[in-house]
Amino acid sequence: MIYRMAKPPGGIQTVEELREHLQIAIELEHSVIPPYLCALYSIEDGTNTAAVDTLHDVVLEEMLHLTLAANVLNAVGGSPDLIHPEFVPVYPSYLPHGNDTIVLNLARFSREAVEGFLAIEHPSAPNSPPQAHHYASIGQFYAAIIEALERLAKTDPKLFRGKRSRQITPEYYYNSGGHVIEVTDLESARRALDIIVIEGEGRDSIYDRKHPPMKNPTEELAHYYRFMQIYEGRFYRKGDTPKSGPTGGPFPVDWHAGIYPMRMNPKSGDYPPTSDLWYATNVFNATYSQLLHVLHDGFNGEPHKLVESVPLMFRLKTQAQGLMKVPSGHFDSTAGPSFEYLKSTAAKA
Repeated sequence: MIYRMAKPPGGIQTVEELREHLQIAIELEHSVIPPYLCALYSIEDGTNTAAVDTLHDVVLEEMLHLTLAANVLNAVGGSPDLIHPEFVPVYPSYLPHGNDTIVLNLARFSREAVEGFLAIEHPSAPNSPPQAHHYASIGQFYAAIIEALERLAKTDPKLFRGKRSRQITPEYYYNSGGHVIEVTDLESARRALDIIVIEGEGRDSIYDRKHPPMKNPTEELAHYYRFMQIYEGRFYRKGDTPKSGPTGGPFPVDWHAGIYPMRMNPKSGDYPPTSDLWYATNVFNATYSQLLHVLHDGFNGEPHKLVESVPLMFRLKTQAQGLMKVPSGHFDSTAGPSFEYLKSTAAKA
């Protein structure tokens, strides 16, 4: 069964609705990370190195996007919530408040999985309107949030009323996915949300050119085009465009060798209670739940806690790949991480 979120009608009219949509943005950014991680973890060490590098870099940037969305929510007086009962999707799922056409799965690395990633990151169609609900692209959703920020800032001089101490600043956060932005006003909020969209789908270009006035703009491929290289088995080269597709040399990818045959969308309930696989799955879920608590605390006034997320991410990989080496008892598949939230054990992992 695919989990659906309720979708209230209309756009973003009030500050409270703006906060609700920024919370949805945090849920959206989180929802794509487990599918990307499953594909990444399912590749055996030392194989498909170009695809591994791509997935690794995209995950780091998605973590940055999660943090940027939290900073914008904090800036307008909200409180990011990463531990409420419906924060974690039940996979398979849809993008939160989307038009229910993009399905998120926990699956091994495959051509079909990458095709799903292309659907997630697909650039907005030309002249697509901002869309707060039932959006066809993530860019439309963020355009609706930016439009609301600009409109509400004109009538509410205290829109950016959040405590500055709740911002995640570069001293607390850095990874190779980019630098975090402290959000204190409309300009910095626009810049933070622009980064999320441009790194994902580009802007009239295959590159994730950053919104000015950032220093040293980069020429890295946006996520959609990084995934297209894997899917097409060919690199982009200078002069390529969204219409041309990649026309460079071969992108090395092997869809069969060195891939753990992970069962799609595994659940702890797939295994008898107290069995070894049930226990191992819930050990993973306890680590994952602890990570969500660390992020939640970090985004809610304890930014120093974010350093605790680094060893937890390494532990997740070890535990996930341990599961992927064990037969699931379901055809020829292995077990895999289920990314289920365990409230009772999150603090004990």
